[in-house]
This record gives sequence, structure tokens and C-alpha cells, in this order.
Amino acid sequence: MDEDGNLQISNSNYNGEEEADPENNTMNQPLLKRHRTLSSTPLALVGTKVSHIESLDYEINENDLFKHDWRSRSKAQVLQYIFAKWTLAFLVGLLTGLIATLINLAVENIAGYKLLAVGYYIAQDRYVTGLLVFTGANLGLTLVATVLVVVFAPTAAGPGIPEIKAYLNGIDTPNMFGATTMIVKIFGSIGAVAAGLDLGKEGPLVHIGSCIASLLGQGGPDNHRIKWRWLRYFNNDRDRRDLITCGSASGVCAAFRSPVGGVLFALEEVATWWRSALLWRTFFSTAVVVVVLRAFIEICNSGKCGLFGKGGLIMFDVSHVEVRYHAVDIIPVTLIGVFGGILGSLYNHLLHKVLRLYNLINQKGRIHKVLLSLSVSLFTSVCLYGLPFLAECKPCNPSIDEACPTNGRSGNFKQFNCPNGYYNDLATLFLTTNDDAVRNVFSSNTPNEFGMVSLWIYFGLYCILGLITFGIATPSGLFLPIILMGSAYGRMLGTVMGPYTKIDQGLYAVLGAASLMAGSMRMTVSLCVIFLELTNNLLLLPITMFVLLIAKTVGDSFNLSIYEIILHLKGLPFLEANPEPWMRNLTVGELGDAKPPVVTLRGVEKVANIVDALRNTTHNAFPVLDGGDLSTGGDATELHGLILRAHLVKVLKKRWFLSEKRRTEDWEVREKFTPVELAEREDNFDDVAITSSEMQMYVDLHPLTNTTPYTVVQSMSVAKALVLFRSVGLRHLLIVPKIQASGMSPVIGILTRQDLRAYNILQAFPHLDKHKSGKLQ
Repeated sequence: MDEDGNLQISNSNYNGEEEADPENNTMNQPLLKRHRTLSSTPLALVGTKVSHIESLDYEINENDLFKHDWRSRSKAQVLQYIFAKWTLAFLVGLLTGLIATLINLAVENIAGYKLLAVGYYIAQDRYVTGLLVFTGANLGLTLVATVLVVVFAPTAAGPGIPEIKAYLNGIDTPNMFGATTMIVKIFGSIGAVAAGLDLGKEGPLVHIGSCIASLLGQGGPDNHRIKWRWLRYFNNDRDRRDLITCGSASGVCAAFRSPVGGVLFALEEVATWWRSALLWRTFFSTAVVVVVLRAFIEICNSGKCGLFGKGGLIMFDVSHVEVRYHAVDIIPVTLIGVFGGILGSLYNHLLHKVLRLYNLINQKGRIHKVLLSLSVSLFTSVCLYGLPFLAECKPCNPSIDEACPTNGRSGNFKQFNCPNGYYNDLATLFLTTNDDAVRNVFSSNTPNEFGMVSLWIYFGLYCILGLITFGIATPSGLFLPIILMGSAYGRMLGTVMGPYTKIDQGLYAVLGAASLMAGSMRMTVSLCVIFLELTNNLLLLPITMFVLLIAKTVGDSFNLSIYEIILHLKGLPFLEANPEPWMRNLTVGELGDAKPPVVTLRGVEKVANIVDALRNTTHNAFPVLDGGDLSTGGDATELHGLILRAHLVKVLKKRWFLSEKRRTEDWEVREKFTPVELAEREDNFDDVAITSSEMQMYVDLHPLTNTTPYTVVQSMSVAKALVLFRSVGLRHLLIVPKIQASGMSPVIGILTRQDLRAYNILQAFPHLDKHKSGKLQ
């Protein structure tokens, strides 16, 4: 990791020497040349804060206590657990829907009153005063959002989706789902979106839904947890993972009113592990969200929501539009897909450079973060207010039913500086909320509403704003900026193809937005369903699928998706679904040899040895062995299992010591520990004081040891081990010898997430770097 917190992989060959092809090696020739010890840096950026990264324990710890607790559960307790899971899924959906309602109401009313004030001064030809009011209000809102993030919750910056994706992959992202983070995310999103910045509330809503799920599962914030007995079932990483998956799907549903799209987004984009029961609960959560939003819309339609009107929820209903397309339309539709893939990958590449630059600026301190956000806000405000003066006034079309011109906070034909009977098409797109801008550019049956010059200005400005806005210290989403950019070039292509196609220009804008999202985010199925639910027209499905597939294929040929790029930039040790091809030529035994010797403990171990292992290592688990004395080459030993560092600390804190070396009875351990206690993370060893006499006592580790750890034989390829590690959601993977012999340890190594990352492997085996960048690329 370099000085700005980003991972860097070198593609240079070591010493410039010519190496033999690893695929043509013989049995007597060493496959690899190791240059250094396998190591890793457990630091990463979470939000805008550098944090120490640990892995999560998704594996079931099958020790004696767990087995007894599982066997002793009555049928009523099992039903209570199932009922509790569905209750929490309901609450996740309910609270996410209510908070999304609050955000939409606040944004639309704050931005609405701001635009009304600006329109009042414009109607009096007081353009300078209007600019000062517009810019001042935006700077104030941006300042509030930035200060909240910088001072109270740095982890609330950005969309939060990469960190959620990392968490569901098995990476603990500290403070990412706390109450403070959620509150700052809510109010920061309101301020940033209402300030007219080129960002959306979709990503933050996903993060907010995940925060709600995590807080419900653990009974509230860390310092004020509710100790209800039924919540003990969820005091583990596995159930919290399921709840956060429900929360992320609910967030997408709340942003787009797309329940099925939210479920598919969680499945396609953020979740690493999935099963049918989780699918049902996730769908239940999104169904609750959509019911809440529907009730909210009905209330607002009666005029009880202030200036909300039709804003706040992107909904482009084209069920009334006749969708007709023919064979000749394949050409422009294909072009939209190709443009989306190229522009999406270009956007990812440029945003990667901008984020690295912003990383350097943000490292200089809080003041620089605030100044950067205010600078972007000032530039955005001046452009949004000033550029409409470059547009020519266009006469209103009397055949259109919609009011023209308008001077309110919304409307499809803004008068701005034009005389009566004329409207300013750029002001229609710029002097409005982002949601209304999308609704305006998606408008159907208005072929001549926007001029080509205005569309070019609109496209160019939002390309610039989309690059410089994402990365500032405010909650921000990527969905809306990409939709704004894609809809612009889609509408432009529709304008050019007007005489030669039957497809409405508004539908071209929809296809353009979908193509750019697929080209940048590389999602297909979930995006297709989201746009289908947005447009409410099944006839768009075939061409939408066609566009998404082309855009994703073109984008994949250039670079990674935007969220994968952000994961790499932040240094989060995310494990990809597909191993690198060169991993087939490396065994886990060779990988284990590149690590320091494994530290093992005996089944009945002296306290002094446990303390020594905890003090001198940072390992989070230790293999537990039974049998002969390895130091004297005695009888072959057996692998009893794996014990976690947190459990060893718990033993020392409770002083569960034995005066003699013996095995304990079942009742002894159940008298001292409960499964709920062992589920808690407690690895702070610094405040444990052990006397010299206690050092000579013993601890029976058998009852607390996971007797069924996952193991791999030393001859297994790293590629195969990586697939196993990721699929099961492991934290530790033991390496056992291929041949068991007397005096040989039954475990020869232990692999963690960091050991299976391509970057860390290449640091220990630079020879593979050349092979990776050569034939296998």
C-alpha cells in the first residue's frame, strides 16, 4: 500500500532474467522461485478513514458448547428463531421505507424552496441576486453535509456500497454500520442532494438500509445495546450477514421503487453467499418497503407533503407510450450499447485518477476536505445557473398539454430569462432537482423539446461534474450521475435518428442511461429489472436486455467495474469469484512455506504458553493438537481442531484455570461459559493481568475448540483453495500434509484471506508476475 492508501501492483520482471515457462516444468525442477516471505498489510480505507481490517467468522464454530446448545434447543425455540428472523426482515423494510420517505420529503422541500426563491429573483430580472441566493444556499447545504461527515462519521462518506460488498465477502469494516454513521448518512444525504451536487441518494440509501439491519440484529448501538434474550440468536456474523443483505436490497428498492430489482441487485452485485431462504426474506423486506412508499405517495398526492409533488422518486412511467421498433432499429440500439460500454469504462478510468488525487488532498486534514467539497459546490452552482444563459429561447408548442412556460420549482418547460410564450431548455435540465432533471430528459412525445447544442452542453457538464463530485467528503451515490450522463447521449442519438426510427426520444434516453450504468457498474440482470419496473412497460424488455449485454461486454474488455476499482483503491482485501489462471500452478503447500511457521497449542495447555502465543503473534486462530511431543519426535499427533484468539482471551479473563493437567467435564465448561458469550468478539489482551503462579496452571482447550475446521491437503492448487475459501465464507483454512508420518505435525500451515490475494502472492513469488502479464493475459 502506498502513501495515499492505495494498493499498487508492479508488472515488472525481477532482475530482467529470462524464466522458464511454469507450465512446462518437470517434476524435478522447482516450479517457483520465492524471493520473500508472504505478508500483508491489514490496513484499508473505510469511508475516508484508515482502519485496521480483520476478517469475519462466517463459519459455524462447532465446539462442545455449540453442539450442546444446538441439541438442547426445543421446537419452540427453533420456531422463535425463525419468527425473529422474519420479524427483523419486516422491521428492516419498514424502517428503510420510512427513512427513505423522510429523505425524499426533506430534499424536495429544501430544494423546492431554494428554487422558488431563485425563480422569484429571476422573474424580476435580478439575475445576480438569484445567483447569490442559489450559490449561497448550495454552499451552506454542502458545508453542513461535509462537516457532519468530517467531524462525526468519516465512514459515512461516499456511497458505502463497496464497503458493504466487502463485508458480505467476509471483511469486517469497522464503524461502517454504527448508529452515528447512519444518522450522518441520513442528514448528510439530505444536505448534499438538496445542494444540487451531481450525486444521488441511491448509494446512501443502500448503506442506510444495511445500517438499520445491523443495528436491529445486534440490539442497537455498541454502547446502548438491548439485552433481549431472543436477540442472542443473532449475535454472530452469519445472521448479521443475512440481515445486511436484506438491508442493501431494501435500500435499492427504496431508491427506485423496484422490489424485484432490489433483490437482484443484492444477489448480483453485493452478496457473495446466497441461499433460497435468504431470497425469500430479502424479497419480503423489499415488499414492505414498496408498500410504505406507495402509502407515502398516496398521502403526498393529496397535497400534504409541502412541495414534494411528483418528485423525490425516480419514476418514468411509459406504459402509455406505444413502443414500436423494427429490424432497422437494431443499428442505433447497438450503437447505444457500444457507446455505453466505451464511455462507462472511460468514466471508470478517469474516476480512478480523480479519486487518487482526492485521496492526497483529503490526507492533508479536515480543512482540506471541507474546502474541496465547497469548491466543487461553488463550481457546480455557477455552471448550473450560468450555462442556461447560453441557450436560445424556444417557443412553446401549443399542441402539448403540459404548462409552458413555468417558473415554479418543477416543470418541463422553464421560462428562466425568456419572454412569455418561450422556454429555456437548459434551464429545464439544470435549475431543478436531479430527480426532476431525469424525469425531464426522459419525457416522451416531446421530440423537439431539447436542442442538440443544449444536449451537448448538458452531457459535457455532467461528465465533468460526475468525475469531480464523487470522492468529496459527503454521502454520495453513483447511480444518478451515471443516469444523467447516459440519458444525455441517448437523447442525442434519438434526436439524430428521429426521421429513421419509430422509437421515442425519451426511450432512447432510458436506453442510454441503462447502457452507461452497465458499462460502468457491469450489472445486467438487476439493472434490466430496475429499468423495467421504472418504465412499467414490458415492451422495452428485449431492447433493454440487448443494450445491457452489449455495454457490459464492451466495458469488460477494458477495465474492472467501478465498485471493484474502488475496492482496490481502498485496499479492502476482497476475494474475487474467479481465481487468476496462474494460481493453478501454485500449491497451498508452497504458499504455506512462504509464511512463518504455524503456532500450535496443545489440547491441555499451560497458561504461560497461551499468554506467550497471544503476546507474540497477531494470529486470530491457533490449531489445537493432541498426542505425542513434537519436540522429541514422539508418536504421531492428531489435529483436534482450531481455537479462536477471542476464546483464548475470554478464558484468561474468566481465569478458567486448572491446577493439574487434565480434561474437564462437560458441566464444568457450561458452568463457566455460554454460547452467547463465545459469540462476542473480545480480543483485547492488553488489560488481562496474569500472576506468576497462574502462569504455571493449565487450561483445557478441548471444549472451546472448533473440532470441524476446513482443511486442504498440501498438494491442492491455490485456485481450488480460493474457490473453497470464498464459497464457504471462511476465515481460516488449515493445510494438512499429504503423508502422515511419525513425528510429523498434522498441520503444516494455515491460510487466511490475505494469503490468497493475488497481490500478496505476487510479492512472495515475483516469477508469477511475468507469467501473468504474458501468456495468460
